Order: sequence, then C-alpha cells, then structure tokens
Amino acid sequence: MKNLTVLSHPLLRVCVTALRDKATPPAAFRRKLSEAAALMAADVTRDLPTKTVPVETPLAVARGHALKREVILVPVLRAGLAFLDPFLGIMPEAKVGFIGIKRDEETALPHVYSASLPASLAGHDAIVLDPMLATGGSAVEAIRLLRERKAASVRLVSLVAAPPGVRAVHAAHPGVAVFVAALDPKLNSRSYIVPGLGDAGDRAFRV
Repeated sequence: MKNLTVLSHPLLRVCVTALRDKATPPAAFRRKLSEAAALMAADVTRDLPTKTVPVETPLAVARGHALKREVILVPVLRAGLAFLDPFLGIMPEAKVGFIGIKRDEETALPHVYSASLPASLAGHDAIVLDPMLATGGSAVEAIRLLRERKAASVRLVSLVAAPPGVRAVHAAHPGVAVFVAALDPKLNSRSYIVPGLGDAGDRAFRV
C-alpha cells in the first residue's frame, strides 16, 4: 500500500509477539508498548525536514542542522499515552496535544470527547500516536482535527493495523504517511483486528 511503512526491526517483532500474547500482564504490556514505540520512533521521524544552522565547536564554527518546523506529538487517548514518552525521549522539545476518542461498541463509529490542541498548527509537523488502526475511524477523526488547524504535515504511528483502517485513512486523508509494526489480515465482526492483540487500552490500563 502506498504511504504505508511496515517496520521490521527484529526487536520490534519480539515486542509485538509479547504484546499479542494474552498471558502478558498489564505492567509488562505497558512496558512492551513503550519499548515498541522507542524502536519505531527513529524510523517515523527519519524524514522530518531540517534547516542548516551554524554551531560553534570548541575549535571552529561548523555547519549543523535543526528541525525546520516545530513537532507536536498527539496521542489518542487512552492507548496512545503508552507511546508518548518514547517519542518525547528523542524529541524532548516537542509540543504535546491530546485527543480523546471513544469507539461506540455497537456501531464501531468514533466519538471525539476531548481535544486539547493549539488553535493553529501552522508550521508544525504532527505525529499521531494510536497503537491500533482497525476501522480507521479514530485515526481519520484525529487527523481531521489536525488538518483543520493547518498542520504542515501529519503522520500516523500505530503498532498493529488492518487493511480496512489503512484504506480509510488514505481515502479520507491522501498523503498521510502511516507507520506500523504489523499489518494483520482482517477485522472480525466486532471490528477488532485479527489476530491482533485485543484492546490495547484495556490491556494496558485494566479499565
């Protein structure tokens, strides 16, 4: 699929295996989500645009680089919180916004119940953190909110995705880059990813 990157680091595959295991307890599940995000972060940010800046070393002035635009990290509540700290670890100066989206379990449609974002994101590269990309409804809504605020670019980071979710994102928001650790084959009748890993938010936070 165009604009879809399935990352294949061996340690990432090990993390995904532990996260799929239904016997993995919540504390270990949260830890593995964080480890997976840390392994993904460098690839997700690999092509962020930079600008040339001078830097004075102890011996001379050298040519250096800085990010061309500000970055805003946007976890989708709840599960996206587990991805936040690893990304802040490599981009400590990034802004952080939060979007709360709850899926209606009967219709599988998303409901935005909270959006803590700057009024304008002009001049920002936005990175949406949402571990599960199933139907794509939540991701589509999150990206819509960021594009309404004029984000210069938006990329989506998910741990596990299914083709319907990827297609939904690209149909609604052409050009958005999607990064995943695993692309599973299908959704079940309840719109859960199969084989997937269950509900990441429930498994991480036990509620």
